[in-house]
Amino acid sequence: MSSESFRQFPARNRLRCTFFINFHKMNSILKAAIRLNGIRTVLHPVKNLVSVSRPQNQILAARNLWYMTSIQSQKLSAIHSNLCSCGCGSRKGVHTKAEKELVEFLTEEILAERKAQKVKTIPTEIQGFTASLNGAEVTLTKKTDSELIKITFNVNNSVDTDAEPEVNENLDKPEIGELKSKPSFKVDLVRGDNTISVLCSFVPPSEQEDGYNDSFGIDELSIYSGEWNENVYSVSGEVLDSYLYDLILNYLEEKGLTNEFVDKLSEYSTAYEHSAYIGLLEGLSKFVAGK
Repeated sequence: MSSESFRQFPARNRLRCTFFINFHKMNSILKAAIRLNGIRTVLHPVKNLVSVSRPQNQILAARNLWYMTSIQSQKLSAIHSNLCSCGCGSRKGVHTKAEKELVEFLTEEILAERKAQKVKTIPTEIQGFTASLNGAEVTLTKKTDSELIKITFNVNNSVDTDAEPEVNENLDKPEIGELKSKPSFKVDLVRGDNTISVLCSFVPPSEQEDGYNDSFGIDELSIYSGEWNENVYSVSGEVLDSYLYDLILNYLEEKGLTNEFVDKLSEYSTAYEHSAYIGLLEGLSKFVAGK
């Protein structure tokens, strides 16, 4: 009987068929094993049998085998029936209805998010900048002979939820555009004890002026010596002279902060934010499941 045809039987018929198949297999094994010396000691359940070839002894052997198999099946069935339905492996009654539903949802959600994850391993470098990760904060650094360029941003609340996802209605399974992380970021240009600090943010396509396609803009500008503190003066990008504003953008571009680099920064932030989100789901699932 093939495995495919066997699976087509109802559960009760499969159990009955399995018993008779196992019985005939065991009967053949017993007949072969009786030829060995000391078989009565090895086969303890049927050690009082004179010959397994006699019909009454075959019935007794089968009865013993059936009893042992039945007891083991009942134990396995009892263990399985006592397991929690949420898949945590705990015994029934450990979790409330809300906990079970939450764990079941999180299990499916984690699988779906991992399937949609485009970047499995977060890179340690982006266009010459070395990446350092600390929780939700990302630091990109590049050192030259004259200065240190440091870019810092935080992926918390950085996902662009205002943008409308693009949907191709001509496809059988329309693809929904992914959410993108576009965090504000700070650029520090450090020379010795002096630092120029420029706070930047992404410019929405709808706010980009005609003839200008800058991916980011200047929110704030400051310069200070030593460590930054609240007494450091800063000026808003909105009140900067327009020509000075453009010159600072050009200056940053020469340092490597081009539109292309900032787009790469957004891709990096998106991948890291997605990874952090999956980690949050996994942590929540383990906490609720009590693992």
